[in-house]
Amino acid sequence: MTARRATAGGGAATVGPAPAVAVMAKVPGLVPVKSRLHRALSPERATALYRCFLLDRLEALARVPGIAPVVAFTPPEGEASIAALAPAVFASVAQRGADLGERLSTLLAGLLGRGHRGAMAIDSDSPTLPMAHVVEAAAVLESGSADVVLGPTDDGGYYLIGLRAPEPRLFEDMPWSTPHVTPVTLERARRLGLRVHLLPAWFDVDTEADLRRLHGEIARAGGGPPRTRQFLRELYGQ
Repeated sequence: MTARRATAGGGAATVGPAPAVAVMAKVPGLVPVKSRLHRALSPERATALYRCFLLDRLEALARVPGIAPVVAFTPPEGEASIAALAPAVFASVAQRGADLGERLSTLLAGLLGRGHRGAMAIDSDSPTLPMAHVVEAAAVLESGSADVVLGPTDDGGYYLIGLRAPEPRLFEDMPWSTPHVTPVTLERARRLGLRVHLLPAWFDVDTEADLRRLHGEIARAGGGPPRTRQFLRELYGQ
Protein backbone atom coordinates (compact mmCIF):
# COMPACT_ATOMS: atom_id res chain seq x y z
CA MET A 1 0.00 0.00 0.00
CA THR A 2 1.44 3.32 -1.05
CA ALA A 3 0.69 6.75 0.28
CA ARG A 4 1.08 10.35 -0.76
CA ARG A 5 -0.21 13.45 0.91
CA ALA A 6 -3.26 15.44 -0.04
CA THR A 7 -3.12 19.19 -0.21
CA ALA A 8 -5.29 21.56 1.80
CA GLY A 9 -7.04 22.41 -1.47
CA GLY A 10 -8.27 18.83 -1.80
CA GLY A 11 -5.71 17.46 -4.28
CA ALA A 12 -5.75 13.73 -4.93
CA ALA A 13 -4.07 11.69 -2.22
CA THR A 14 -5.42 8.19 -1.88
CA VAL A 15 -3.67 5.35 -0.16
CA GLY A 16 -5.50 2.56 -1.92
CA PRO A 17 -9.01 1.18 -1.51
CA ALA A 18 -8.71 0.12 2.15
CA PRO A 19 -11.17 1.78 4.54
CA ALA A 20 -10.04 5.32 5.33
CA VAL A 21 -9.81 6.47 8.95
CA ALA A 22 -9.60 10.25 9.33
CA VAL A 23 -8.58 11.82 12.63
CA MET A 24 -10.49 15.07 13.16
CA ALA A 25 -7.75 17.44 14.29
CA LYS A 26 -7.36 21.06 15.26
CA VAL A 27 -3.85 22.29 14.56
CA PRO A 28 -2.34 22.96 18.01
CA GLY A 29 -1.52 26.63 18.53
CA LEU A 30 -3.59 27.95 15.61
CA VAL A 31 -7.07 27.69 17.11
CA PRO A 32 -8.37 27.43 20.69
CA VAL A 33 -8.73 23.87 21.95
CA LYS A 34 -10.30 22.18 24.98
CA SER A 35 -12.03 25.40 26.07
CA ARG A 36 -13.98 23.64 28.81
CA LEU A 37 -10.67 22.79 30.46
CA HIS A 38 -9.47 26.40 30.57
CA ARG A 39 -10.71 26.81 34.14
CA ALA A 40 -8.60 23.89 35.30
CA LEU A 41 -5.69 24.49 32.91
CA SER A 42 -4.52 27.69 31.25
CA PRO A 43 -5.28 27.94 27.52
CA GLU A 44 -1.59 27.27 26.87
CA ARG A 45 -1.59 24.14 29.05
CA ALA A 46 -4.84 22.97 27.46
CA THR A 47 -3.17 23.32 24.06
CA ALA A 48 -0.19 21.30 25.30
CA LEU A 49 -2.55 18.58 26.55
CA TYR A 50 -4.42 18.49 23.26
CA ARG A 51 -1.14 18.17 21.40
CA CYS A 52 -0.39 15.09 23.52
CA PHE A 53 -3.83 13.66 22.73
CA LEU A 54 -3.38 14.25 19.02
CA LEU A 55 0.15 12.88 18.74
CA ASP A 56 -0.75 9.79 20.74
CA ARG A 57 -3.81 9.19 18.54
CA LEU A 58 -1.84 9.58 15.31
CA GLU A 59 0.93 7.30 16.54
CA ALA A 60 -1.52 4.60 17.62
CA LEU A 61 -3.50 4.76 14.40
CA ALA A 62 -0.34 4.55 12.30
CA ARG A 63 0.19 1.04 13.69
CA VAL A 64 -3.27 -0.25 12.73
CA PRO A 65 -3.07 -2.62 9.75
CA GLY A 66 -5.48 -2.68 6.84
CA ILE A 67 -6.58 0.95 6.90
CA ALA A 68 -5.73 4.15 5.08
CA PRO A 69 -4.87 6.73 7.78
CA VAL A 70 -5.80 10.37 7.19
CA VAL A 71 -5.54 13.49 9.31
CA ALA A 72 -8.38 15.94 8.63
CA PHE A 73 -7.21 19.27 9.95
CA THR A 74 -8.48 22.75 10.66
CA PRO A 75 -7.75 25.58 10.01
CA PRO A 76 -6.75 25.07 6.36
CA GLU A 77 -3.69 27.30 6.74
CA GLY A 78 -2.27 24.76 9.19
CA GLU A 79 -1.29 22.30 6.45
CA ALA A 80 2.47 22.67 6.97
CA SER A 81 2.13 22.40 10.74
CA ILE A 82 0.01 19.25 10.62
CA ALA A 83 2.31 17.65 8.04
CA ALA A 84 5.19 18.14 10.47
CA LEU A 85 3.23 16.42 13.27
CA ALA A 86 1.69 13.46 11.45
CA PRO A 87 3.59 10.24 10.71
CA ALA A 88 4.55 9.87 7.06
CA VAL A 89 1.92 7.19 6.41
CA PHE A 90 -0.88 9.74 6.85
CA ALA A 91 -2.55 11.56 4.03
CA SER A 92 -3.79 15.01 5.03
CA VAL A 93 -6.87 16.93 4.00
CA ALA A 94 -8.32 20.19 5.24
CA GLN A 95 -11.76 20.15 6.85
CA ARG A 96 -14.33 22.09 4.82
CA GLY A 97 -17.72 23.31 5.98
CA ALA A 98 -19.59 25.85 8.04
CA ASP A 99 -20.17 23.56 11.02
CA LEU A 100 -19.13 20.16 12.33
CA GLY A 101 -21.90 18.36 10.48
CA GLU A 102 -20.93 19.82 7.12
CA ARG A 103 -17.25 19.15 7.78
CA LEU A 104 -17.91 15.49 8.64
CA SER A 105 -20.25 14.96 5.70
CA THR A 106 -17.88 16.59 3.22
CA LEU A 107 -14.87 14.72 4.54
CA LEU A 108 -16.48 11.28 4.43
CA ALA A 109 -18.05 11.85 1.02
CA GLY A 110 -14.68 12.96 -0.34
CA LEU A 111 -12.88 9.89 0.98
CA LEU A 112 -15.55 7.57 -0.37
CA GLY A 113 -15.32 9.35 -3.72
CA ARG A 114 -11.66 8.36 -3.85
CA GLY A 115 -12.58 4.70 -3.88
CA HIS A 116 -12.13 3.67 -0.25
CA ARG A 117 -14.18 0.68 0.88
CA GLY A 118 -15.66 2.69 3.71
CA ALA A 119 -14.65 5.92 5.39
CA MET A 120 -14.53 6.84 9.06
CA ALA A 121 -14.01 9.99 11.10
CA ILE A 122 -12.54 9.54 14.56
CA ASP A 123 -11.99 12.06 17.32
CA SER A 124 -8.71 13.08 18.95
CA ASP A 125 -10.18 13.45 22.45
CA SER A 126 -10.35 9.83 23.62
CA PRO A 127 -6.67 8.97 24.07
CA THR A 128 -7.18 5.55 25.70
CA LEU A 129 -9.57 4.29 23.02
CA PRO A 130 -8.54 0.73 22.07
CA MET A 131 -7.49 0.53 18.44
CA ALA A 132 -9.31 -2.81 18.34
CA HIS A 133 -12.50 -0.76 18.01
CA VAL A 134 -11.10 0.90 14.86
CA VAL A 135 -10.12 -2.51 13.47
CA GLU A 136 -13.66 -3.75 14.12
CA ALA A 137 -15.17 -0.73 12.39
CA ALA A 138 -12.94 -1.16 9.34
CA ALA A 139 -13.80 -4.85 9.07
CA VAL A 140 -17.54 -4.15 9.27
CA LEU A 141 -17.41 -1.49 6.56
CA GLU A 142 -15.15 -3.52 4.29
CA SER A 143 -17.40 -6.57 4.57
CA GLY A 144 -20.52 -4.54 3.83
CA SER A 145 -22.35 -6.01 6.81
CA ALA A 146 -23.51 -2.54 7.91
CA ASP A 147 -24.05 0.83 6.27
CA VAL A 148 -23.09 2.89 9.32
CA VAL A 149 -20.65 2.18 12.14
CA LEU A 150 -21.01 4.27 15.28
CA GLY A 151 -18.79 4.44 18.37
CA PRO A 152 -20.81 6.14 21.13
CA THR A 153 -19.28 8.13 23.96
CA ASP A 154 -20.53 8.15 27.53
CA ASP A 155 -21.74 11.74 27.20
CA GLY A 156 -24.11 10.99 24.31
CA GLY A 157 -21.84 11.92 21.43
CA TYR A 158 -19.67 9.61 19.37
CA TYR A 159 -15.94 9.03 18.99
CA LEU A 160 -16.23 7.41 15.56
CA ILE A 161 -18.66 7.37 12.68
CA GLY A 162 -18.11 5.34 9.55
CA LEU A 163 -20.06 5.03 6.30
CA ARG A 164 -20.20 2.78 3.25
CA ALA A 165 -21.77 5.54 1.14
CA PRO A 166 -22.34 9.29 1.61
CA GLU A 167 -25.27 10.02 3.95
CA PRO A 168 -25.47 13.82 4.44
CA ARG A 169 -28.81 13.59 6.28
CA LEU A 170 -27.02 11.99 9.24
CA PHE A 171 -25.18 15.28 9.81
CA GLU A 172 -27.70 18.01 9.03
CA ASP A 173 -29.10 20.17 11.86
CA MET A 174 -27.62 17.96 14.56
CA PRO A 175 -27.67 18.97 18.25
CA TRP A 176 -23.87 18.92 18.50
CA SER A 177 -22.26 19.04 21.96
CA THR A 178 -25.38 17.64 23.62
CA PRO A 179 -26.29 14.18 24.96
CA HIS A 180 -28.67 13.76 22.01
CA VAL A 181 -26.14 13.27 19.21
CA THR A 182 -26.00 9.46 19.27
CA PRO A 183 -29.76 8.94 19.86
CA VAL A 184 -30.65 11.33 17.03
CA THR A 185 -28.12 9.71 14.70
CA LEU A 186 -29.52 6.24 15.43
CA GLU A 187 -33.09 7.40 14.88
CA ARG A 188 -32.19 9.04 11.57
CA ALA A 189 -30.38 5.91 10.42
CA ARG A 190 -33.45 3.85 11.30
CA ARG A 191 -35.73 6.17 9.31
CA LEU A 192 -33.35 6.00 6.34
CA GLY A 193 -33.32 2.21 6.43
CA LEU A 194 -29.59 2.05 7.17
CA ARG A 195 -28.02 -0.93 8.93
CA VAL A 196 -26.05 0.24 11.98
CA HIS A 197 -23.20 -1.50 13.78
CA LEU A 198 -22.59 -0.14 17.28
CA LEU A 199 -19.07 -0.28 18.70
CA PRO A 200 -18.39 -0.46 22.45
CA ALA A 201 -18.94 2.82 24.26
CA TRP A 202 -15.92 4.84 25.41
CA PHE A 203 -15.29 8.23 26.97
CA ASP A 204 -13.75 11.40 25.63
CA VAL A 205 -12.15 14.22 27.59
CA ASP A 206 -13.91 17.58 27.61
CA THR A 207 -14.12 18.60 31.27
CA GLU A 208 -11.96 18.55 34.39
CA ALA A 209 -13.96 15.56 35.65
CA ASP A 210 -13.16 13.72 32.41
CA LEU A 211 -9.48 14.59 32.81
CA ARG A 212 -9.40 13.22 36.35
CA ARG A 213 -11.15 10.07 35.18
CA LEU A 214 -8.52 9.69 32.46
CA HIS A 215 -5.73 10.14 34.98
CA GLY A 216 -7.25 7.57 37.33
CA GLU A 217 -7.71 4.96 34.62
CA ILE A 218 -4.21 5.39 33.23
CA ALA A 219 -2.71 5.27 36.74
CA ARG A 220 -4.59 2.06 37.58
CA ALA A 221 -3.86 0.32 34.29
CA GLY A 222 -0.25 1.45 33.84
CA GLY A 223 1.10 2.10 30.38
CA GLY A 224 -1.26 3.93 28.05
CA PRO A 225 -0.68 6.75 25.59
CA PRO A 226 2.85 7.92 26.42
CA ARG A 227 2.66 11.69 25.94
CA THR A 228 -0.71 11.95 27.66
CA ARG A 229 0.50 9.76 30.52
CA GLN A 230 3.54 11.96 31.07
CA PHE A 231 1.47 15.16 30.95
CA LEU A 232 -0.93 13.82 33.58
CA ARG A 233 1.91 12.60 35.76
CA GLU A 234 3.37 16.10 35.76
CA LEU A 235 -0.05 17.69 36.31
CA TYR A 236 -1.16 15.52 39.21
CA GLY A 237 2.23 14.61 40.62
CA GLN A 238 1.93 10.84 40.18
